[in-house]
Amino acid sequence: MTDVAAPGSLLDHHDALLVDLDGVVYRGAHAVPHAVEALTAAVAGGTVLAFVTNNAARPPAAVAEHLRELGLACADHDVVTSAQAGAREVAAAVPPGSRVLAVGGPGVAAALAERGLVPVSSASDDPAAVMMGFGPDVSWRALAEASYAVGAGAVFVATNTDTSIPTARGIAPGNGTLVAAVSAATGRVPVVAGKPFAPLMRESVERVGARRPLVVGDRLDTDIEAGHVSGIASLLVLTGVTDVEGLLAAPAHRRPTYVAADLRGLALPAAATRVEPTAAEHPDVDGLARLRAACRAAWSAADRGAPTPPRDLVALEAAVADALS
Repeated sequence: MTDVAAPGSLLDHHDALLVDLDGVVYRGAHAVPHAVEALTAAVAGGTVLAFVTNNAARPPAAVAEHLRELGLACADHDVVTSAQAGAREVAAAVPPGSRVLAVGGPGVAAALAERGLVPVSSASDDPAAVMMGFGPDVSWRALAEASYAVGAGAVFVATNTDTSIPTARGIAPGNGTLVAAVSAATGRVPVVAGKPFAPLMRESVERVGARRPLVVGDRLDTDIEAGHVSGIASLLVLTGVTDVEGLLAAPAHRRPTYVAADLRGLALPAAATRVEPTAAEHPDVDGLARLRAACRAAWSAADRGAPTPPRDLVALEAAVADALS
């Protein structure tokens, strides 16, 4: 177990970062401020990176190329997608060479093909399974084909169930909304491979050979909960979906180990960025000491069933905005 009260930055305490992408490294085509510089410094210091994404729309090679365009040194193998984890689940459930109805972006079909499965696009092809992943062009017809196949008894796998996805223009519906439509139509619930479930995290840890990994993400219900499910410490950055109010209201299984404004937090002292109290008092390293203290008070009250302490959300949100600048 990592001794977070010991001296050193977060990077000093972890040998690998399992880094989410949407809302952490980039938003759409553009890098999140400070992300490229912080991750480049991490690699220079000997930390191994795995880019772990629930977004199944693109194959790993396309994601890696995007990261290289942003200025990161990234090999295709460094990207681990929920489509890859989902295809692994499908391959374990159906005979080799089976036809699988692929719903989503190109990354879904590519992951299935890597596993020796045959992607198809119609329930008329009698698929043994259906795998659903995010794709910005998924249509009603595609959801209908998935519903026909699932209703007929095909194995049902979802790469992930994120209800939303951050884009350059704001928050948009995620794969979870598409999966929910098929579930509502068929009455069946899929096996889910992506965060917060174990398959994607297990594949990521195995790929980089991590012994002391750190999950880094912007979502409580996927990234941070995945850390809890897998027994891995987590860092929440406030550059994506999670806001101050959501963080303060987080249930126990979605509370991050550390909180930072953005990926610059990786270079900050681990003990000072930890949310739960540590053995010694630490200075306000990034302007978020009040936010971390508010989290401790709110979470402690919630665990005791006591009224939530009053908090000045406006002041806390202003502190986050200052820390992000």
